[in-house]
Amino acid sequence: GSFKNIDIQNYIKVENRLYLYSAAAVFVGIWISLKMGLKKQSLSADTAPKVYKAEKKNGCSDRDAVVHVSGVKIFFGSQTGTAKGFAKQLSEEVQTLGLTCEVIDMKEYDPDDRLADECTSRSVCVFIVATYTDGQPTENAEWFCKWLEEASTDFRYGNTYLKGLRYAVFGLGNSVYVGHYNTVGKNVDKWLWMLSGVRIMTRGEGDCNVVKSRNGSVQADFEAWKVKFLNRLQNLVKGDKKSCSGNCKNGGSCKNKRKDGHGQEEEEDEDLMESSSDEDESGLQEGKKSVVDMEDLGDIMTSVKKAKVKKEKEEEELSKLNGVKKVEDEGERREMITPALREALTKQGYKLIGSHSGVKLCRWTKSMLRGRGGCYKHTFYGIESHRCMETTPSLACANKCVFCWRHHTNPVGTEWRWKMDPPEKILQDSLEKHENMIRQFRGVPGVKPERYEEGLAVKHCALSLVGEPIMYPEINTFLRLLHSHRISSFLVTNAQFPQEIRSLVPVTQLYVSVDASTKDSLKKIDRPLFKDFWPRFQDSLRALGEKRQRTVYRLTLVKAWNVEEMQAYSELIALGQPDFIEVKGVTYCGESSASSLTMANVPWHQEVVAFVQQLADMLPQYEIACEHEHSNCLLIAHTKFKVDGEWWTWIDYERFQELVQVHEDSGGQQSFSALDYVAKTPRWALFGAEEQGFDPNDTRFQRRNKTKDISGC
Repeated sequence: GSFKNIDIQNYIKVENRLYLYSAAAVFVGIWISLKMGLKKQSLSADTAPKVYKAEKKNGCSDRDAVVHVSGVKIFFGSQTGTAKGFAKQLSEEVQTLGLTCEVIDMKEYDPDDRLADECTSRSVCVFIVATYTDGQPTENAEWFCKWLEEASTDFRYGNTYLKGLRYAVFGLGNSVYVGHYNTVGKNVDKWLWMLSGVRIMTRGEGDCNVVKSRNGSVQADFEAWKVKFLNRLQNLVKGDKKSCSGNCKNGGSCKNKRKDGHGQEEEEDEDLMESSSDEDESGLQEGKKSVVDMEDLGDIMTSVKKAKVKKEKEEEELSKLNGVKKVEDEGERREMITPALREALTKQGYKLIGSHSGVKLCRWTKSMLRGRGGCYKHTFYGIESHRCMETTPSLACANKCVFCWRHHTNPVGTEWRWKMDPPEKILQDSLEKHENMIRQFRGVPGVKPERYEEGLAVKHCALSLVGEPIMYPEINTFLRLLHSHRISSFLVTNAQFPQEIRSLVPVTQLYVSVDASTKDSLKKIDRPLFKDFWPRFQDSLRALGEKRQRTVYRLTLVKAWNVEEMQAYSELIALGQPDFIEVKGVTYCGESSASSLTMANVPWHQEVVAFVQQLADMLPQYEIACEHEHSNCLLIAHTKFKVDGEWWTWIDYERFQELVQVHEDSGGQQSFSALDYVAKTPRWALFGAEEQGFDPNDTRFQRRNKTKDISGC
């Protein structure tokens, strides 16, 4: 009986302990739940005071705290209003955190003027963009996206143009359209990254296709992304620089880490470069993100060339066996622009025409449309830059100059060996494509309506886009067509085709590029393909001297390479006796494996002025006439253009058209000279004027905190 009582007592003790432990567990559970709930409430309540300043550390006062985020700017591209609605929702959420927030319609924002300022404003930029028909941007985002795309591949902006810009992108699309799903969001993300923008989080994608939407609807997709963004924003406010935990989209690890010193990590390569042409843009991720045009296709072109040589050898052997002599006629000739070249040039902004021609909008055309001044040809010769078309009937060239604008994107050759398009077709398409590019400026902020209307009618043609226009076998017919449309002609040649220069019909102004004054320096700078390049060069200058119309030497100064060759330059000038000598500091076109040119080779404007003054002193019949400080260029003119102490370097374009028409009607018998179509140079264009060559009718515009752009056609 006693043992039984002991067992009962032990049982009661164990049961009491069980109740005690259970009660303790319930209490701990309730306590943890309450603690977590209070923590969430305090997090949202305490966020606002911490927005403008980082948390106090080590007893620091508010006065010493650092502002990490000054505000948020939300840009939207919307067609039906969904993206606009999302932008407003996000703005309200951001403001509840105590941050200032601005919602911006992309149509009303000028990225050329304002986007670079966001790099130093400590703001975070959010881009909520929808993809419209055929993968295109919405109407209100067209100009913004076009500008961003061109800037991302334009060396004149540079691949660090938006360095310091912190951004996030959310795209809206419909996965039913497989080939165009969210292309605009992907492209905006890519272009910002190419300009050195800092992505603060993985790009978000909203899918209107509820079947495949990750969260069930586009609204739910946005809500999920918004939560992550607000979390990330709070971390940035506290000064947290880490943008990724190491595991990005779909749980994969970050493969593409930036080396900009900020420790920022990028999302996976496939996310970054995802677009309709991913495979062709993969080369942009190599190295320092620099865009070096066709140099990225070097390996491809080498393999193509090897295959071509192998094929030609096989065909030659086969022909010998069959006793057939290989004959190449026009129908068998290949096109100058291969599919790979066509795609690359198109991405660079060229509007290609036929199989060997192209047209592109010059930055000075855009500048003058906005009333921000024209190029040096406007200052020196009275060209209306907004009415000037920059084109070429031949993308091929016989040189591989170290300062080539396109890093030798164009084909090279010493003779015409490609299929040939008719000049009528080239001119018609050039005018149409140029007009279409001008039409894209309709309604763009800053564009003057009267300049826009004038720009639709081409008045001048600069045959200096790229390549060697004089190589085109029908160049004379093309020039006559220009003049029949009352379009002036400014043709540039690289001085390797003397016979073609001699047979050239009258042009408004004929240029020869004189990039060096000695055989050795010319070989080093222009890297010509002809073995007899120096005799050809000298003979081209003599041929220029035989012309009666306006002729120009174009000298490009490469610091430490050709600025010390003063005496040799004066001898070359005596050889061709040009009417004018343009002296321009070389424009740095970015890094390229094909060139060793660096910013150290770019002379300052003061150095160019000093060189020109010394050169003019050595030329008894020449004086400095004009200056265009904005593009680092000066004009030396023959004193025959100085009448009664006043310069007449400008051109009477209507008079030229009358003279060239009489010349054509007479079968070339009735000629005319450069002095027959001169016009007086305005005071502001003269060397020494206070304006330094900037037209006072326009307004000078310079980007803040950015390297001055001195490029030009």
